[in-house]
Order: sequence, then structure tokens, then C-alpha cells
Amino acid sequence: MLVIFLRAGILYLVLILSIRLMGKRQLGEMEPAEFVVSMLLANLAVVPMQEPGIPLLWGLVPILVVLAIELLVSVLIYHSAAARRFFCGKPVILVEKGRMLQENMKKTRVNPDELTEYLRLQGVVDLASVQYAILETGGSISTLLEPKYAPAPAKDAGVKVEPLRLPVALVMNGRVMTENLAVAGRTRAWVEEQLARMGCRPEDVFFFTAEPGGRLYLSVREGAEG
Repeated sequence: MLVIFLRAGILYLVLILSIRLMGKRQLGEMEPAEFVVSMLLANLAVVPMQEPGIPLLWGLVPILVVLAIELLVSVLIYHSAAARRFFCGKPVILVEKGRMLQENMKKTRVNPDELTEYLRLQGVVDLASVQYAILETGGSISTLLEPKYAPAPAKDAGVKVEPLRLPVALVMNGRVMTENLAVAGRTRAWVEEQLARMGCRPEDVFFFTAEPGGRLYLSVREGAEG
């Protein structure tokens, strides 16, 4: 009996360590690949817990192998946009300027009832007030209201507000996102020129976005400043 308790305790500690190594985000919204790994780890731990005849090492090795693969995949996802899209997918716009994008909803299998439920949970009951509702890769829905409906005193004070414009990622992890240049109406030469004015090159950039209105956002890679 003592051996069973010890085996269960060791496997429990290994699973806790594995989840911690996979990152705190595991405790909240999980990407599809992360969810699969979590399920695998749990199932792999059950067998040696229930079968005392199975050597403990036989239960630990598969858990450590799956963990190693997950850590390698997470590094690949961090450095590669293509791998990130493959393993995690990409955000999908479900509502744009108060209009449901039916093709996107069909593709993501989100029906109108589910969408309106998600919006109600965020305190939104009027679809016309939604500028963007975006299905994130973790499964949650982000809602951006039209500025005049946002919980701010601008409308009541009679202050003119600018329409909300989604920024477009142009450089990520030192790589120019060529597929996004057309969306933003920009060219690679324009991106390089803007970065040169800010004193850096594309390979020095961690994240660079541009809004249709012209506002830019730049985050330089750590160690690349100066």
C-alpha cells in the first residue's frame, strides 16, 4: 500500500512540474495543441497509478517524452509564424461594424445563438454597437465596441471620436509578414523606411504594427536596442 501512495505522489509531482514547465497560460485558456498535451499527460499518469505491476519508470518516460516534445513545439511556435498558424490557428473576425460575417461563423462553427451569448457575457446586447468581435485562438471571443458606444464620456460630452482601426502586424520576431503588407496597403520598402527612421532594422524588431490611420507601434527585441 505504501508503494502505491509513493508512486501516486511521484506521478502527481511530475505532472505538476510538467504543467508548470509548459507555462502559466496552461492554467487559463489553452491552445488546441496544449489541450491535447494536457490530456495525454493525464492519461499517461493514470496507467502506472492503477497498475502497481508496471515499473514506475515506464510511466515516467512517456510523460517526459511528451513534455519534451511540447517544449520543442512551443519554441518552434515562438519563432515561426507558419508553425504558430499550424498548431494554434489564427484569430477570426466574426462581427465587423455590426454585421455578422456568416462565412467566418460557418467556418468556425459558431452559430448566432452562441455568438450573442458570448457578447451578453461581456455586457453587450446590441450587435450594432460592436465594431469587431474576434474569435481568438484560445477559444475566447474579444469584443471591441464602436467608440461612440464604448463606456467612456466622449459621447455624452459631445467630443468627436475617431473610428477604431485594427492594427496590422507587419514584422514579428524579425520577419517581415509579407502576407500582411497588402492588407495594410504597405510595401516592404515602406516598412524598412519606417524602421530606419526609428533606428532599427527588421531583424531587430520583436513586433511592429501599423494602423490604417497611420499610427505605428514598435517593440524592439531585447538586446537589440542601440
